[in-house]
Amino acid sequence: MAFLLATTQAHMEVSWPPVFRSKYNPRVPGNLVDYDMTTPLKADGSNYPCKGYNVDAGRPEGASGVTWRAGSTYNITVAGSATHGGGSCQASLSYDRGRTWVVVHSWIGGCPLTPTWDFTLPNDTPPGEALFAWTWFNKIGNREMYMNCGAVTIRPSGYRARSPADSIYNRPAQFVANVNNGCSTLESADVLFPNPGPDVEYDSDGTAAPVGNCGASGRRTRPGRGLSGVSR
Repeated sequence: MAFLLATTQAHMEVSWPPVFRSKYNPRVPGNLVDYDMTTPLKADGSNYPCKGYNVDAGRPEGASGVTWRAGSTYNITVAGSATHGGGSCQASLSYDRGRTWVVVHSWIGGCPLTPTWDFTLPNDTPPGEALFAWTWFNKIGNREMYMNCGAVTIRPSGYRARSPADSIYNRPAQFVANVNNGCSTLESADVLFPNPGPDVEYDSDGTAAPVGNCGASGRRTRPGRGLSGVSR
């Protein structure tokens, strides 16, 4: 009975920054709102990335909802009631409308047990229009991947460049699992991302590496892939 209740409760969704098809996004007309935003990606991977809503990029309902400056700190706010014991999350950017993603921050354990999560953009994050994604791998329950995405505008940094190790061009690709890609996470443990990147926070009493063919998720992203079309 308790399991049934857990599966019928609302899960979690991003309420800030504005994301595609969200009831929290004032740019989305009522007929396009997804009132099941808290559901995970399909297990067959057919709506990865972004539940397929990255197609809204460039449309009025998918216009950028925030302007961020490289090197500055911002936050993600999540809403919902079923945290599934927490888990691990990532914040990522895409400059090719969702074909490839580069990680800017990882949280291993404890996510999303509190509603607000801070992250800092690398100082050399390229200016322009980008997609932002929040991904979550729940600790308890079915093996799932949650993903909300939205459009953001990036402005140049006013700070000095960070070390090469911190550069966005040396950040890892987004971790992907539980979507019929040969990689899965283990229940009752916070997934330990193969490559979380240099900006990572740990808040876990028990982690486990993913299982299966997960190596590609942990490789560092090269500028021609994760930052397709963006000059350095």
